[in-house]
Parts: sequence; C-alpha cells; structure tokens
Amino acid sequence: MKTIINSTIDRQAQQWIALSRFIGENPELGHEEWKASARLMEQLQAHGFQLQNPVLDLPTAFIATYRGGKPGPTVAFLCEYDALPELGHACGHHLICAMGAAAAVALKSAVDELGGTIRVYGTPAEETAGAKVPMAAAGLFDDVDFALMAHPYHAYEKSGQSLAMDALQFEYFGKAAHAAASPYEGVNALDAVLLLFQSINHLRQQLKSDARIHGIITEGGKAANIIPEYAVAQFYIRSASRPYTDETVQKVLRCAEGAALQTGCTLKTSNYEFSYDELITNERLSGLFTRNLLDLGVKEEEIRTGKDHGSLDLGNVSRRCPTIHPFVKVIDQKHQLHTKEFRDLAMSDRAFQGMLLGAKALAGTACDVLASPQLLNGIKEEFVRSVRHTQT
Repeated sequence: MKTIINSTIDRQAQQWIALSRFIGENPELGHEEWKASARLMEQLQAHGFQLQNPVLDLPTAFIATYRGGKPGPTVAFLCEYDALPELGHACGHHLICAMGAAAAVALKSAVDELGGTIRVYGTPAEETAGAKVPMAAAGLFDDVDFALMAHPYHAYEKSGQSLAMDALQFEYFGKAAHAAASPYEGVNALDAVLLLFQSINHLRQQLKSDARIHGIITEGGKAANIIPEYAVAQFYIRSASRPYTDETVQKVLRCAEGAALQTGCTLKTSNYEFSYDELITNERLSGLFTRNLLDLGVKEEEIRTGKDHGSLDLGNVSRRCPTIHPFVKVIDQKHQLHTKEFRDLAMSDRAFQGMLLGAKALAGTACDVLASPQLLNGIKEEFVRSVRHTQT
C-alpha cells in the first residue's frame, strides 16, 4: 500500500512543487494568505476533497475532507502558509502546506481500501495569532484520531517539545509635562516601563531554567523634552509547561502593578496575541514517523533527538488529539529558520525534494495507523496519560 502512496506522490510531484513555489514567491502575512489558501483549496478540491471555508470567521482558514468507503479513524494533516514580515517564507511554510496536502491526497488510496477520513486543516497565522488556538478551543480537533505535520529544517529531528507562551501587553498612562520647565507636574509612563523591565530582570533569577521572558518597548514617548504620558511594553512569557507559565505570568503581573504604583501611573494589561500551550508529542506516533523516514532511505544517525524550538500553536492541538511535529531536512547547509539564507535555500530543488520525502513519511505514518487498530489504541492510551500528566 505504501508503494502506491509513494508512487502517487512521485507522479504528482510537479504539481506540489509548483504549488509550493507559487506560495513561496507570493508571501502573505497571517490572516492575509488569500493566494495561498485559494491555491491549496483549489488543488484539494480537484482531488475530491470537500471544502469548508471560512472556518470560525477566519477567511483564509479551511477544512478539506475526504471520506473513504467505510468507517475508520480520522487523520488530520495540518497546513501552515503564512510568511514573516520583510523576510517572506523564511520559516518554510510554503513547504509545510504542500507537504501536508501531498500526503493527504496520496493517502486516499489507503482510506479507500481500509476506511477512514482524511482532513486537511488550513491554519493561518502560525507566526502570530495562530488559528489553531481558536480552532482547538472550538472543538474542531476533538473527533480527530491523530494529527500530523512536519516542519522543514536543516536536519532530521524527531518530534520534541515546545514552550507554552503568553503574549502580554502593558500600557501605562501618566501625565505629560514640560521636562525642563515643570517636570514635577508630570507622571512619567516611560519610567513605569523601565521599572517593569528592571523588576523582570530581578525576577529571572528566581525562575526555573526553562522559563523565558523577553520584551520590547513599542511606545516610549514623543519628544525628549516632554514627560511621556503613555508608554507600552510587550512581552512573551514562556516555560516548558502551561501551569508554570501561568505561575510566571502572575509574577510578571505583580511586577507590572508595582511599577504603576511606584510611578503613580494607571496600568492596562492585555493579551496582544493568542496563548500557546506546550507541544505534547505522542511518542508512539513519532516512532512510526521515524521508522518511515528510515524506510525511505534516511540513515538512523541522521535523525536527531527532538529539541525545543520555541512556541507553536500546534501545542493547543496536541491537548485535543495525539499529535506530532517532526523536522525534515530540506537544506544541506546549517542555516537557522527565520533567516534570509534559509528562505532562499528553501526555494531550491533540494528543498522541494525534501518536501516530497516528508510527504511520503507523513502519508506512510498515517497508513500504518489506519491499518492497525492495535497501534491506534496504543497511541490513544499514551495520549490520555500524557494529557492527564500535564494537568497535574
């Protein structure tokens, strides 16, 4: 059956390469991916998938569904296709979406024989306000048996960990005054922001080693001779678990309140992006993906242990169904994601071939699970244990 899957991907290779190249050459920011989502939906519909668009009032989100001839598990392939400001597709999302779509279409033959349902989730804005967060919260993954996606990289890497994250904005409101003639009449909002940074710097030494707090000042005043009446800071607060991230957020909030109290400012706190939960990798599912890479000719010594690569909105999905997020080698040079070098190499023939290999591994993994109820039961049992563990 995998022979048919792989030959289907090889036969259709040029259409997936053309799709990926088009999206790579036409980068669009999150929730503005009109061209990318339209092309993806057009391709999937041409291959017999039924489309739902928009999803949750998200105009560039979609769910494409293909049902086999008899009941069976539901497998989800997740597609990302937003680009980075100024850098374009320096995170390789043009490869991610084509990889997922190619895997889904190739898996049709297995679903026709074994039964089941294939869903392709078009998930906008992973880099900012990731659509997987509201989609997961709305229960759109609750009836999914397992979810798969793979990320392009300069190495093969097993599905690992990510950090839970909250994105907090602190606005301080003070009172303007002439900084030379009557500074005593002012209430300095920028001082409050600077005190916040100092307090957080002191807080760090009391935090666990996996905690991360980093921020910027987005508004600090208009002129040096005017006491700033308004100042804004934005922070990402992360850790390896949702409970500890929540605990750290409370400490940061106290720092922010203290800065307002010391300066006499008024404080407004808000979330400027969605909160992401940590990724819960399903190790049984991850092992199947690794085995498929080996079957496709990747050497065992080439596949690294999974690492922490920041935060993913896929973490929220992984609390709803068994999920993996491995990395697939698409370039031979050691360039990191979110760089111009990676962006340029991710448009090469080498990158497209890596994308196709990733699609075969994803589809092969899904095929393994569809063919074995025992495998699926083990995957689900691990999922229940893992999610329960994160809540304790």
